[in-house]
Amino acid sequence: MSNEQASAQAYLADARNDQVLVYVNGEFFPRNEARVSVFDSGFVLGDGVWEGLRLIKGKLISLEAHLDRLFEGARSIDLDIGLDRAGVAKVVTDTLAKNGMTDGAHVRLMITRGLKKTPNQDPRFVIGKATIVCVAEYKTPIPEAKAKGYSLFTSTFRTTQPDQFDLRLNSHSRLNLIQALIQAIKAGADEALMLDPRGFVASCNSTNFFIVRGRELWTSTSLYSFKGITQQNVIDAWRAAGNVAKECDFTLAQVYSADEAFVTGTLGGVTPATKIDGRFIGDGKAGKVTKEASDLYLRSVGAL
Repeated sequence: MSNEQASAQAYLADARNDQVLVYVNGEFFPRNEARVSVFDSGFVLGDGVWEGLRLIKGKLISLEAHLDRLFEGARSIDLDIGLDRAGVAKVVTDTLAKNGMTDGAHVRLMITRGLKKTPNQDPRFVIGKATIVCVAEYKTPIPEAKAKGYSLFTSTFRTTQPDQFDLRLNSHSRLNLIQALIQAIKAGADEALMLDPRGFVASCNSTNFFIVRGRELWTSTSLYSFKGITQQNVIDAWRAAGNVAKECDFTLAQVYSADEAFVTGTLGGVTPATKIDGRFIGDGKAGKVTKEASDLYLRSVGAL
């Protein structure tokens, strides 16, 4: 695989994506004509919130949970979306319908504070309404990633405390996570594993992280990391099957000695992590418990 294909955000090339129409503030444009102003709050400051959604077999996975997170984030930064939940959901469904998409699509819904009179931080300089952009593309995760598993590298960049930058906000500002990913890429890994300010494992830069010990799944609390919707779906599905899933603090030493490890995300679902900091986890192959957790998750969301 190329460096790009090894990314946890990678997907198979699909020529249909060249023809997608992008929603921008109530209108649809060919992807190479879709534009926002250089004075937009999102471009100037990363001032906005977003959601990534997955369409499988005609169903938007966990739509209500995504809307909950979107509106919670918008309220917390005093951003008026200008639409209610039904209106935002319609933006997404209209974008999918406009592109004739019924399966295998990934949606990126982006909402910023809107156009600014001048490029500064003060939200009182915003002119008009929020900017709403919806991009829907055909995305199939790289099959080799599921078979081989990701290689992770523990970054020196830490996740942040809520009083510094609350990662529960699905904010357009992602620079510290990008810095961690760049460090991992330079180290020859696919994704960065990040520790919290206390030294416990938090998450990866774009995915949530689990270890398997026996038949128990361990993942971090959401105190110092983004609270993933796929992460929660995996926890719920595992517990519903009568198994143990813990949201707890754990260390790198416990990661290195784990039986298996995997990451979760909207695009890839459950993907094994077989190598961390140059060390093979377990036997260095995608594990049986990881496969079971993946199957339970897929069944729970109607994708299997």
